[in-house]
Amino acid sequence: MPEDMDTQYEPPKEPHEDAAFQEPPEEEKPAVSGSTPGPERNERLWGMACHLSGAAVVTLIPFANVLAPFVIWMLKRENRPFVNTEGEEAVNFQITMSIGLLIGFLLASIHPVFGIVLIAVAVVDLVFVLIASTKANVGESYRYPLAFRFFK
Repeated sequence: MPEDMDTQYEPPKEPHEDAAFQEPPEEEKPAVSGSTPGPERNERLWGMACHLSGAAVVTLIPFANVLAPFVIWMLKRENRPFVNTEGEEAVNFQITMSIGLLIGFLLASIHPVFGIVLIAVAVVDLVFVLIASTKANVGESYRYPLAFRFFK
């Protein structure tokens, strides 16, 4: 009987099921352009969540588009500077869009033709949310061009 037959079989080690969500070691992290390092992956994901939660406008739940990013911002802003910046920006923009939707609703109640204002505000909201989410995902801060600055 050959000697290698006496050794026990050891199956190959499988990667941990959450391996895709683990941060790479420091030496494997890609370099971020600029002199200061960008936000960590987890921080970028929370920043993106602040923006994407503004898409709750499509749920037709009143002010869900403001409340969702506000809650994320309040929970994560203390220890994550990137989330603080992005959350503040997302909340300001969603308040602005809610004012636009309210005006559109009032105009549409006067005459149905003004319902186009509602549609336009909702489309602008969703387009800018997608742009901001994409930027936050790569670690870039995004400043909405059509937002009143309620929080500074």
